[in-house]
Amino acid sequence: MGCCSSTKSKRDWSPLKERSCTDIPWLIIFTLFCVGMVCICGYTIATGAASRLISGYDSYGNICGHNNTKIQDVELSGRNMLENKYVFFLDPCNIDIINRKMKSIALCVSKCPATELKTHYDLKQFALSNGSALCTYDISPARYPGHSDRFTKCPKLPVPPSKSVPLFRRCIPADISCYAELALSFFTFISDNNVFRRVVAGVMASKDIIMGLCLLSFVLSLIMMVVIRYISKVLVWILTVLVVIGTLGGTGVLWWLYVDHRKALNNNTTSVFGKEVAADNVKALLVYAIGATVFTMVLLLIMFFLRKRVALTISLFHVAGKVFIHIPLLVLQPFWTFLCLILFWVYWLAVFLLLGLSGSPVKNNSTNAVEYPMNGAAQYLVWYHAVGLIWISEFILAFQQMTIAGAVVTYYFTRNKSNMPSTPILSATVRTLRYHLGTLAKGSFIITLVKIPRLILTYIHSQLKGKENACARCMLKSCVCCLWCLEKCLAYLNQNAYTATAINSTSFCTSARDAFVILVENAVRVATINTVGDFVLFLGKVLIVACTAFAGVLALNYQREYTVWVLPLLIVCVFAYMVAHCFLSVFENVVDVLFLCFAVDSKYNDGSSGREYFMDKTLMEYVENSKKSGRYKPEDGSGREMKPMVSSKT
Repeated sequence: MGCCSSTKSKRDWSPLKERSCTDIPWLIIFTLFCVGMVCICGYTIATGAASRLISGYDSYGNICGHNNTKIQDVELSGRNMLENKYVFFLDPCNIDIINRKMKSIALCVSKCPATELKTHYDLKQFALSNGSALCTYDISPARYPGHSDRFTKCPKLPVPPSKSVPLFRRCIPADISCYAELALSFFTFISDNNVFRRVVAGVMASKDIIMGLCLLSFVLSLIMMVVIRYISKVLVWILTVLVVIGTLGGTGVLWWLYVDHRKALNNNTTSVFGKEVAADNVKALLVYAIGATVFTMVLLLIMFFLRKRVALTISLFHVAGKVFIHIPLLVLQPFWTFLCLILFWVYWLAVFLLLGLSGSPVKNNSTNAVEYPMNGAAQYLVWYHAVGLIWISEFILAFQQMTIAGAVVTYYFTRNKSNMPSTPILSATVRTLRYHLGTLAKGSFIITLVKIPRLILTYIHSQLKGKENACARCMLKSCVCCLWCLEKCLAYLNQNAYTATAINSTSFCTSARDAFVILVENAVRVATINTVGDFVLFLGKVLIVACTAFAGVLALNYQREYTVWVLPLLIVCVFAYMVAHCFLSVFENVVDVLFLCFAVDSKYNDGSSGREYFMDKTLMEYVENSKKSGRYKPEDGSGREMKPMVSSKT
């Protein structure tokens, strides 16, 4: 289990020769940890938290739709609620913004009011006709109109029409405008609530355009992957030219629209209804135009200084393009990973909510309502559950990296590409499941160990903001920054360790050590590939976001009278970048795996009989050109010229 358990300092790599299970103790530990996560879920179900969450409960501890037992010192508890299956709030808009919970009394009712009830007499008629009492249980429906406590123990009038949520059986008002106060509490930086309401109205008015633009970003990302596959040799220059044109053109269009909107506002050609919206648009366009100008200038300067190195990336992208031609299912890896993460996060959130309801019922003397505070073991289970969120999420991401590495390694080290498995991705997935889950558990746990203290320090910094002195603030930020840098370095080393495991079927620590040695020996090449390659992929992301934003500007320009552009355009750009990042990160992983395979191949092979190269000629030329030399000198110092494998058909 230790990272220094290997006694051999040097050994030859044996790509795809023998497979064996790696890091079995860590697989056992991870399995036991997952069993613990399942036990937490079972604990919450055993305490009745699942019933309280799904069926709901009233302010007296009665679970709706169940026959309940008496709670000590709670007068209205222990009632038979088999017929009353829905939770009704007397004042659904009475929200405690600070603690983010409802302060209203909750009751179990047999039916939610479908129409507006304006008087207490209407409440009486509704209860008598439907058997659904909307006042507290100690008041009979016949006494609603004249009871002295009708203003505190009956719902606030008028009672809005509501309908039940299919799964959680809560009576939710059809008009949820009262919940806008809760939304406004999360935007305290907005001094003018009218601006916030206009922004939200703009999002709702342009929701169809937003959905269309999000779909456009998805299509553009797919097109980018197709372009990478088929025209990789000219891709870099195409991206460079298009980004220059796109950024300059987008900046020019933003300045033109700003001038046009400002003239329209100054000339009073805008309707009275749209004056406030037009003023907001002028301000937003000015901010966007200035930001785009600064971004364009910085981008052009970076491209100018890297212009000589950009050409070196073409050959590497060409080989990566061949990988996608032979393994097209690589494109779908972000979908499966995202789906697994979403399913796990939904499960985690559900159990987290159940933990909040798993305590023993306690009467709150200030509100006379029954609560279920977490006490004792439940508090420690929350921390265990939080660690599980990070560890299992990192494990899922590591599984994707190992699967991609396994497929690319199979492609690289198969001399005759016609002998490759019909579905390399499926073969790599099976190998990972059969042999290397322990390695993934260990690598993801190391990332978890670094991420947890970073998140804790970040939380402490946010809680102490404005209270600590300058020295403490600087120290906290420095610690967070150092941990972030350490996390990124370990994540990069982990990725290469997974590749080494896919090549040689060794344990995590052995693979990490071997990969680290290879990377150190090729430090200049690694720096060149990461700098230029990542920059080119960043240009691809910029192109997708710029095209999506440009289409958004043109589409929203037709709704200038009643749509504020700030939030819709921001939503579209963020979504477009996320989609582009998901797709192009797979391409980046393929490039990193190819380089490590090449470094291993060039170190242990010299082109002689019995030690032929596996590498593609294009990749070989790329690395040799980066050294500005036409010769390769292997370990023995000879000057033999590198030759690609003779049986390669691609």
